[in-house]
Amino acid sequence: MRKVSLVLLGAVFGAATATVATNTRLISAVVAAPSETYRSLNLFGDVFEKVRSDYVERPNDQKLIETAINGMLTGLDPHSSYMDPKSFRDMQVQTRGEFGGLGIEVTQEDGVVKVVTPIDDTPASRAGIMAGDLISAIDDESTQGLSLNQAVDKMRGAIGTAVKLTVLRGAAKETREFKITRDRIQIRAVRTRLEGDDIGYIRITQFNEQTFDGVKGALAKFQSEIPADKFKGYIVDMRNNPGGLLDQSIAVSNAFIERGEIVSTRGRNAEETQRYNARPGDLSKGKPVVVLINGGSASASEIVAGALQDHKRATIIGTRSFGKGSVQTIIPLGQNNGALRLTTARYYTPSGRSIQAKGIDPDIQILQDVPDELKGRDSTKGEASLKGHLKNGEDEKSGSQAYVPPDVTKDKQLIAAAELLRGVKTAAQLMEVAKDSSKEAEAPKAAN
Repeated sequence: MRKVSLVLLGAVFGAATATVATNTRLISAVVAAPSETYRSLNLFGDVFEKVRSDYVERPNDQKLIETAINGMLTGLDPHSSYMDPKSFRDMQVQTRGEFGGLGIEVTQEDGVVKVVTPIDDTPASRAGIMAGDLISAIDDESTQGLSLNQAVDKMRGAIGTAVKLTVLRGAAKETREFKITRDRIQIRAVRTRLEGDDIGYIRITQFNEQTFDGVKGALAKFQSEIPADKFKGYIVDMRNNPGGLLDQSIAVSNAFIERGEIVSTRGRNAEETQRYNARPGDLSKGKPVVVLINGGSASASEIVAGALQDHKRATIIGTRSFGKGSVQTIIPLGQNNGALRLTTARYYTPSGRSIQAKGIDPDIQILQDVPDELKGRDSTKGEASLKGHLKNGEDEKSGSQAYVPPDVTKDKQLIAAAELLRGVKTAAQLMEVAKDSSKEAEAPKAAN
């Protein structure tokens, strides 16, 4: 039996995003099931028939089967799952980075749909939707009881049509209503700006099909705009980047690395190990690089950070990353049957480190100053806290701070990156300042 499959990377934060890679692999594994397994399958058949015949209401047979399949997969680890045909199509749309909708990244907390961030220059951002808003109703229908995917489906639709959102804002849960017209949403995976007049700032929000082209274009743009004698280097910001396509993370790493291994993936069998090596041609022209990560940086972004760190090509600043070190393979199940998202391998940095449930430790750890109203909610719990996660020895590490100040003048990690590139402070000086700041932050706790 042969199944064509696609390789995937990406963290599960509850956000309505999914990704699939462009490279393919073949899976051909036929294992004879022992008699005990067949007896258990008979048990499943018996239970299925009892539910069909005796449940208080007539169940949907297809839904029963899909639920059973998903239960089997979610019992393996937090990242394996079954995608019905619609979910599979939605995932492919997200991977391309273009769809019809409002331009809101959302998550779900305690059954409530919450805005993670409105995407710049979209109907949602222009209407005034803000990060942290709770969406209580869509077209006057309560979101209570809706799954995240159901809520997203209601917000998406034909370009030019309108949707009404009722949101609760702030600690007082002030009710506000917005009527927003849907438009074509293009997810800009890469955003750039000049940091001063001597540093190129590259913000990578996710790894979709457009990411490497965006980074490549950014490097060329900065090299043409900044005189070579003034050009101090690049800041690559991957904070709160949940991941995405494996091939895109490899290509982005290769933009800064001339030679050597970028990442390896290792499955259950030794012969399934794959190594991905850099091709000659450093698109960054050897300029210094600082990479920013935090507790929300996961999977594909950890591959890039780990590769640049192991090759000593970049200085990593921020807080420990999420720790998702597994690879998912998307296996289509035939026409109108959806797809299987199955964890098939772990990935390793060039030095052989497994990031799973441990993350990438920055070279220079710098904590942000968090507003009082956000304290206690400024960190991610990380892969190690997810139920059923793949274990990785005794020294697993929980999550870390993921807060990024909206005001760049208060962004201590960004400021430190610029100071390092400009030679205002050395790495040792930054580490000493960060250590003193951590002691100051802990002092009030010790006094209580």
